[in-house]
Amino acid sequence: MNRDGEETRIVGGAVRNALLGRPVTEVDCATTALPEAIARMAERAGFKPVPTGIDHGTITVVVEGEPFEVTSLREDVETDGRYAVVRFGRDFEADARRRDFTINALSLGLDGRLHDYAGGLDDLAARRVRFIGDAHTRIREDYLRILRFFRFYAEYGENGPDPEGLAAAGAERAGLAILSRERIRHEFLKLLAARRAVETVEILAGHGFLTWILDGVAEFGRLARAAAEEPDPVARLAVLAVLVEEDAQRLRERLRLSNEEHRRLEAYARLLCRLRTGPGGLDPTDVRRLVAVHGTGTVSLALAALSGEPRPQVDRTAVEALERFRSGAEPVPVFPLRGADLVARGIPKGPRIGEMLDRARALWLAEGCPDDAAFAAALLDRVLKEA
Repeated sequence: MNRDGEETRIVGGAVRNALLGRPVTEVDCATTALPEAIARMAERAGFKPVPTGIDHGTITVVVEGEPFEVTSLREDVETDGRYAVVRFGRDFEADARRRDFTINALSLGLDGRLHDYAGGLDDLAARRVRFIGDAHTRIREDYLRILRFFRFYAEYGENGPDPEGLAAAGAERAGLAILSRERIRHEFLKLLAARRAVETVEILAGHGFLTWILDGVAEFGRLARAAAEEPDPVARLAVLAVLVEEDAQRLRERLRLSNEEHRRLEAYARLLCRLRTGPGGLDPTDVRRLVAVHGTGTVSLALAALSGEPRPQVDRTAVEALERFRSGAEPVPVFPLRGADLVARGIPKGPRIGEMLDRARALWLAEGCPDDAAFAAALLDRVLKEA
């Protein structure tokens, strides 16, 4: 890409994470070349160019199965608070200064030279997330930058958000209303997976953003107690915002969750409500059933989230049972029957297979999820007899 009078640099997150010693999961490049020239150079090198965002100057170049986004240098012509109309340019500094934060405006040349036009190196060293130039102007170009400000603080910041950025975010918050819920969901779930998610969510709440995002109450104590478990953003959303099972549907509509995200949120909601309101305590057999249905990580997270509430009452043997699953000392129970087992015994393929498997699974769970072959054979005989 550095030929024919053109210059190409690695930009953004790859440079930032490399300097921090964090994993680099994707490499983006900026270039003086126009999109058509990017595609020609890629093909000439034997790589596959894919016009993933050609209107905005982006070509994805696939190298041995690995995608690299290569984007022509740009300048904003017009912004409406959501998207920008751009023109292509040849000035790396102008391109850098249209970005959101100083730590995202670093670039690395082929010669190994690091280019910093906005003070990003100093901010990175100080773990400070700061808007480039006037914070109000940057936010008005795209109001999603309000949530990105908090999300990047949650992932990279320390010692509290930048005061100027925080003040501008508060002053410009009304602009969030013009954003699609899908874009808001994308940023908020990323924030929930970040390192300082608990602290940042409390900051969002303290400045009036969280009520607007969730359209409901938030359980900070739960989130803090569950923070040590796996950083699954949907799980964290559940412990933060689900009090009753119906909250899962409300959050789906509010955040435009995908079908898969909603399915998982419903599962978390059922588990949390079962543990919170169900009668009695938990014993090792209860834990075994829950792990079989929800998985070890989910059960661990739910119990941690609810540990400060009156329920559940979990006896010591149940905790020990969960730890055996977590450590791998005891395998997670696996339902022993498949549709093929029923077909092999003469049941025709169709909806009836699913109904019989559901019945068998309920019986298996009721018996404490046995894993021996004799029980599986007897279970198969029973559902066939009852069919």
